[in-house]
Formats: sequence, C-alpha cells, structure tokens
Amino acid sequence: MSTTTDSALAAPARSNGSAPSGSVRSARNTAPAVKTRNARNPRSSRTRISRTRGGRLLISSILPLAILLVWQIASTSGLVSVAQLPSPEMVYLAGVDLIQRGLLGPFIGISLQRVLIGFTIGAALGLVFGAIVGLAKVWEQFFGSTFGAIRAVPSLAWVPLLLLWLKIGEESKLTLIAIGAFFPVYTTVAAALRHVDRQLVEAGRAFGLSGVALFRTIQLPAVLPAVISGLRLALAQAWLFLVAAELLASSAGLGFLLLDSQNNGRTDRVILAIILLAIFGKTTDALLSLFEKWAVRRWA
Repeated sequence: MSTTTDSALAAPARSNGSAPSGSVRSARNTAPAVKTRNARNPRSSRTRISRTRGGRLLISSILPLAILLVWQIASTSGLVSVAQLPSPEMVYLAGVDLIQRGLLGPFIGISLQRVLIGFTIGAALGLVFGAIVGLAKVWEQFFGSTFGAIRAVPSLAWVPLLLLWLKIGEESKLTLIAIGAFFPVYTTVAAALRHVDRQLVEAGRAFGLSGVALFRTIQLPAVLPAVISGLRLALAQAWLFLVAAELLASSAGLGFLLLDSQNNGRTDRVILAIILLAIFGKTTDALLSLFEKWAVRRWA
C-alpha cells in the first residue's frame, strides 16, 4: 500500500519537473527562429535608414540623380535634338559664361531681393487681416466676399494695371509679389482662428486672460502650424508672381533671363534659369521649415 502511494506521489513530481525543462528547450529552439525572422525583415532596416540624416539625404537624391541621368542620355545619344534639350554640361557652361560676364550674380541677387521684400509685405498684411477676419465675425462679413473676389483674379491680369499705375519700376514688381503672398497667409490665418476650440478660449477667459494675452497664450499656439503652412504657400506664390512680374516688365532678374534667352534661342540658359528658380525656391522653403520647427518648439 505504501509502495503504491509513494509511486503515485512520485509520478506527479516527475511530470511537474519535466514540464519546465521541455518548455525551456522549446523556448531555446524557437528563439533563434524569432531572431532570424527579425534579422531577415527588411522593413525595420528601411525604417532605420529613413530616420537617419544620411539616409534621408540618400533617399531624396535618388530621383534628381535619375532625372539627371536620363537627361544626359537623351541629350548625348541623339534621342533629342541638342537645340531642344542641351546636355547638363552645356547648361553648366552657360552658367559659367554668365558668371564670367558678371550677369548671373546680379540677376540672382535682384530676384531674391524682390521675393523677400514682396513676401514680407504680403505676409505681414495677410497676418494682420487674417487675424482681424478670424477673430471678429463682423469683419469676416465686411472683408470676406471682396477679398475672395480679388483672390480669384489671375496674376497676369494685375500686370497691365500695375504698369499703368506704378510704371516699370520696382514698385510694380514688389506690389505684384506682395499680392501673391498676401492671400495664402490671409486665408489660412483666418480659417485657423475661426476653428480654434471655443472651450479653450473660454477657459483662458476664466483664468483672466483677454486681448493680447489671450491671443498669445491660447490662440497663437493653436493656429501656429496652420500659420506657418500659409507662410510656406505664400513663399511659393511669391516666386511664382516674381516670374510673372519679371517676364513682362523687367531688365534684370531670373525671369528676365528666361525671356531674354527665349528670344535669343538659348535653350541652355532657359533651363539654367528654371533650375536656379527651383534651387532657390527649395532653399527658401527649407529655411522656413527650420523656422517652423523652432516656432513650434517655442510656442506650440
């Protein structure tokens, strides 16, 4: 009887002791498989590459390099006439020639000056009127329909009127660029302020905030991302309106270089001007993107 009881008690002990060892062995056997699957998963490696600065630079340079390669092959293989599509080397040499003549630097400088001044004027007015319209319903009713109609006017439609009013000078060009930069900022600021959470505003007023303090503490952080998005759109519009102004009424600048090169049949200089507009447009947008990151950390 005692022998049967001892064996009965020993059996569960053996079974209980063997279960952990089996599970440990199975865990040891499956662990390498899990590591192998994780090591073979390319998605995680792609994510790590895209998060590093060098990886982002590498990914963003693939398409421009591919375009440059296709351009070089098309222009040098005879697939496209050189008169229609000069090679990258010819475009580069055209830029070197303009630099040696002392023309390219002043053209770039005057275009940058016009964009920055016109953008500053238009963006500042857009911020002011956007805040007025966004904060008060009565001013939205007063300005809304008129500004909406003016915004629908194409950029080139302003050129003849500005030439008659302000003549061929810097004033007409800066005014046209300011008009282009005004409406993206005005629209985004007004819409963002109208959609600020009313409960946040009421909570700020309950804590005694009003006027400038309420705007700086509650409303500005809420609308800051939309405001900077409007500024980036306005900057792109400023470059667009710059070309419209310089194409029709200018004797210097990248827009003038486009028109003059077209009249002289210099396709290499036309492409050079387009590339420079793209480079400086992207550069100024990148600078504004850096300001956006700083402003969001500072206020939002």
